[in-house]
Amino acid sequence: MDLGRSPFRAQVVVALMKLDALLHPSSPAEIPALSRAAEERGFDGLWFGETSHDSLLASTLAVEHTNRLDVGTGITLAFTRSPMALAYACWDVQNIAKGRFILGLGSQVKGHMERRFAVKWVPPVPKMREVIQSLRAIWSCWQTGEPLNFQGRHHSLSLMTPFFDPGPIEHPDIPIYLAAVNIGMARLAGELCQGLHAHPLHTVAYLRDVLRPAVTEGARKTGRPSDEVNFAASVFVGVGRNRKEVANSKEVVRQQVAFYASTRTYRPVLDLHGWGEMGDRLHMLSVSGRWDEMSSQVPDEVLEEFMIEATFQELPEAVSSKYDGILDRVSLYLPFDLKEDWWSSIIMAFRT
Repeated sequence: MDLGRSPFRAQVVVALMKLDALLHPSSPAEIPALSRAAEERGFDGLWFGETSHDSLLASTLAVEHTNRLDVGTGITLAFTRSPMALAYACWDVQNIAKGRFILGLGSQVKGHMERRFAVKWVPPVPKMREVIQSLRAIWSCWQTGEPLNFQGRHHSLSLMTPFFDPGPIEHPDIPIYLAAVNIGMARLAGELCQGLHAHPLHTVAYLRDVLRPAVTEGARKTGRPSDEVNFAASVFVGVGRNRKEVANSKEVVRQQVAFYASTRTYRPVLDLHGWGEMGDRLHMLSVSGRWDEMSSQVPDEVLEEFMIEATFQELPEAVSSKYDGILDRVSLYLPFDLKEDWWSSIIMAFRT
């Protein structure tokens, strides 16, 4: 079949991408029902963030109540836990999941690390490298019985006695997806990880021209093909049953883009397109607490680069047109909710 000429091109390409759901439960008690419903509706995977609940606890509940879905964290904070504590939790989740668990790791920004978690801030890329390497060393120790011996600048691990060793499991290879906004983390993902989590404040140009080349550079360092690194991202969408609902949804996205673009961590995405001055204005408004004024600073031509605008039926083609060859896993930046009947419309559109 010539996909370039086929009228079914959009559906075929979307089928090659995995369609995942974002779960943001108000309480962990909601996770079993939400997870079962997501599996029944036909999603390929679930992602849990780490905002007001623990991502690993959420993942444990999800894998216990599903049979097919990939379950991952998008993301788990890497620097707020010791590598050993993180290794134990992930080992247990993967054992329950029978190989369906994906560990997504992220660094968080300096202000939150120091003022919310009371963790000393250090350059994140070298420390993240050690977290990933130490996790692999710990898991290898448990699976093979080889002595634990990891020595780094931030972490040194050399003690594992039988009493504290959980022993081997059936699926010991836990994929790690690394959250990457800047080039350094993207290189590290290419070097050591199975996937990259792109932030929803992205453009196709930034994924294609900045992050993917950085992943390729990192992969070359360890002598592996760059296509072994999956790209996953949640994407901003303005969706609805009709144009009025799409327009209303678009304004919500404008507010989200304004909020994220005010954070200096995401400045490289803006700079690539020459939108740095907009970022400066948004930052000044945010530090002044003038939140209601921020969305007016994001013009339509900027917003269109960050989002997909479509009805439910148009959405599969819109996703494939924008992300074909760019993303391997896509989720909509909308929390999956049992109360919203339009999720069935979205899934049906993607699967037909």
